[in-house]
Amino acid sequence: MELHQLQVNRGLKDKKRVGRGGKRGTYSGRGVKGQKARAGARFEPIIRPLIKRYHKLKGDRFTSSAKPKILAEVSLSTLEKNFESGETVSPKILR
Repeated sequence: MELHQLQVNRGLKDKKRVGRGGKRGTYSGRGVKGQKARAGARFEPIIRPLIKRYHKLKGDRFTSSAKPKILAEVSLSTLEKNFESGETVSPKILR
């Protein structure tokens, strides 16, 4: 017998009983003990009471606080009356 022919005697291993419902071992990724480790442990999300506290308003209440652009309608007939053909029309001149 040579040195390279030696082998480790691998005996039978006892089968470990793995926790139900998962591929991560006996506790299935839940840690040990405590309320979160129990079956059926449900927690209310932190933001829910904050959402419930506000009034339910119409429309989108999360819009930006920037001032809305003020729009003004100008008809073509008023432009023809006040400006000559070929003349440039800009917002400054309209004001």
